[in-house]
Amino acid sequence: MKDEYDMSQAERGAIVPPEPNQTRITIRIDTELLDWLREKVNRAGGGNYQTLINQMLRESIQYDKKEIER
Repeated sequence: MKDEYDMSQAERGAIVPPEPNQTRITIRIDTELLDWLREKVNRAGGGNYQTLINQMLRESIQYDKKEIER
C-alpha cells in the first residue's frame, strides 16, 4: 500500500436517486435488530437492509389491514 495516493483526477461515484415515492428518514434502531437485518440480507445473497425493513413494514401493514377487515 502506498503512503499517499494522487486523488487529483478522482471522480465521485454515481449517486442512486431514491424512488419518487420514498422519503429519507433517520431512526434509532437497536443494534441487535440491525445486525439481524444485515445478516438476513447477507444470507440471502446481498441487497439492502433498508429495503428489507421497508418490505417488513409493508407486510405488517397488510396483515393489520386483514385483521381489521375481519
